[in-house]
Amino acid sequence: MNLMKAQEGKEYIVQRIETDDEELNAFLFSLGCYSGEPITVVARKRSGCTVSIKDGRYNIDNLLAEAIIV
Repeated sequence: MNLMKAQEGKEYIVQRIETDDEELNAFLFSLGCYSGEPITVVARKRSGCTVSIKDGRYNIDNLLAEAIIV
């Protein structure tokens, strides 16, 4: 299941990142979003969602949310 289908407020573990774009992979890695890391959807909006990764909160768009498999 990807983050677009994840329930708000529930902590998930990132299983994998499904993308062929190395730049996108590097960006998510720099945020601390990689396999084995916990992630929580804090809020959902039409254009994307707010997620909590480690000690930070980030707004990500729908494209990124669909690439993150939990």
